[in-house]
Amino acid sequence: MPQNPPHDYPRVMPYLYYEDAAAALDFLAGAFGFTEKVKMTDDSGNVAHAEVTLGDGVIMLGTPSPDYKNPKNLGGKTHSIYAYVDDVDAHYERAKAAGGKITQEPEDKFYGDRNYGVEDPEGHEWFFGTHVRDVSPEEMEAAMTGAGATSS
Repeated sequence: MPQNPPHDYPRVMPYLYYEDAAAALDFLAGAFGFTEKVKMTDDSGNVAHAEVTLGDGVIMLGTPSPDYKNPKNLGGKTHSIYAYVDDVDAHYERAKAAGGKITQEPEDKFYGDRNYGVEDPEGHEWFFGTHVRDVSPEEMEAAMTGAGATSS
């Protein structure tokens, strides 16, 4: 009986669309530290499907079609992705040096994470964080109702 999900795959995997999936693979590796797991090309040599990993997380990506668009095609965002890393400040410096468009500088959040926001070259917004302290649900709710609480 096959394993479900397959070995080395999580139960949930976002699928992102990039006009230039090959360049996206390079950017995700260089800026964010992802590792290429799978890359399938079509007869023209374009990336038809790819998978990258960060720790135990998997992101799938491909090329947009009439039914599937990327933020650049839409002129806006439909999602953001949040990923945990070991050292958020070092990760921020790496992403910034690789040309990521910083949307939020690193900061400590009321829910116990230190995180930052960055947009990739095709408009997908990513948040990377490091959990720096445990926060009880009561403390989180009190902080959230206080002035200036932001959730990203």
